[in-house]
Amino acid sequence: MILRDDDARHLMGLAQGGDKAAYRALLGSCSQWLGRYYARRIAPHQVDDLVQDTLLSLHSKRASYDPARPFYPWLAAIARYRWIDALRKLTATDELGEADAAVDHEEDAVLSRLSLDSLLGHLPAGQAHAITLTRIEGRSVAEAARITGQSESLVKVNVHRGLKRLAALVESE
Repeated sequence: MILRDDDARHLMGLAQGGDKAAYRALLGSCSQWLGRYYARRIAPHQVDDLVQDTLLSLHSKRASYDPARPFYPWLAAIARYRWIDALRKLTATDELGEADAAVDHEEDAVLSRLSLDSLLGHLPAGQAHAITLTRIEGRSVAEAARITGQSESLVKVNVHRGLKRLAALVESE
């Protein structure tokens, strides 16, 4: 069962205090959440390894988490970095082939995503996250606002300004 953000935040606070049962429950929920997150982004046979890598990263960075802040955006940031690292590893070692391709089975899609991530790296984090949630993942503005902790108006502004800046970057290259 995937926990609500408030419950995950509470369990992480307990886990930071040494509660092993809370940490075990949190990791179980995170494992399910990460499995769904990666299922749309990488080849099915690589999901479990990437989930485990991300859980290790969560474990090593758990002291940096502030229980007063939303949990899932923090986890999503870790997951995104692990996913990008996995894609870079695949392209660097030239292992990406038909059998290893993501769900779409298109190398071009993976390379396009790497290019997009590179472009998004030129934006402030709030703008990049708002664009990713609304334009790439197809979430509503209300969902994006809930996930990021921003108001709906700020999400709209961040998307507008971010897209304008991305267009300027693309035109200048």
